[in-house]
Amino acid sequence: MNEIPTTASFPTSKRNRVKRRHDRGSYDHASVFAVLDAGLLCHVAYTFDGQPYCTPTIHWREDDMLYWHGSSASRMLRHLRAGTPACLTVSHLDGLILARSGFNHSANYRSAMCFGMARIIDEPQEKLKALAGVVDRFYPGRAETLRPISAQEAKATTVIGMRIEEASAKVRAKGVADDEEDYEYPVWAGVIPVSMVVGAAEPCPRLLPGMARPDYLSGYAEGARLAQALTDAQRMYEGEG
Repeated sequence: MNEIPTTASFPTSKRNRVKRRHDRGSYDHASVFAVLDAGLLCHVAYTFDGQPYCTPTIHWREDDMLYWHGSSASRMLRHLRAGTPACLTVSHLDGLILARSGFNHSANYRSAMCFGMARIIDEPQEKLKALAGVVDRFYPGRAETLRPISAQEAKATTVIGMRIEEASAKVRAKGVADDEEDYEYPVWAGVIPVSMVVGAAEPCPRLLPGMARPDYLSGYAEGARLAQALTDAQRMYEGEG
């Protein structure tokens, strides 16, 4: 993979500049990638023939290139043949903020918004590499252990790629922010942390004898925070790339 300097930043414009609470915004690659890499699901927005659509899907990243996939029968994906502007967003809820006034209730969160030109990945080798990437990005080294993808499976799956042209991250990570005069108001206030946690694995009942859980799944241990497991998996994936 091409190494991207951690000090690099995306250009800012009217399209990606944070308008409200600009003090929470960041445009450097490290901040944007941290939000993207800690997530499994994204939402991708396009406009076709004047009608906006927003599609939830799984995303994965290679340097400043984002990928996602869908069914080849999808109406929206067929419009991507020639490329179209798109916006991909990822967000995480980290805490519920209960203040002393309704106006100051809030949430701790991390979000990233990425803009670029989405296009279908048609070149066969690039497509197969991307289809392996959607597995290895989350479970590094797993793709080569699997039954090879069939021609029919590859045909039935559309892969979309988008180089990030502009992006911004926005983060709130603090406690209650009440008006000074409200701190004497007699009501409970505070932060309720929120996170997604990995549960106990449920092995397939038809596993072949002696099939142990592979080492590359160690990050997905019961009780682990999913965001950290995904972030660690991305780092392993980049190291193998």
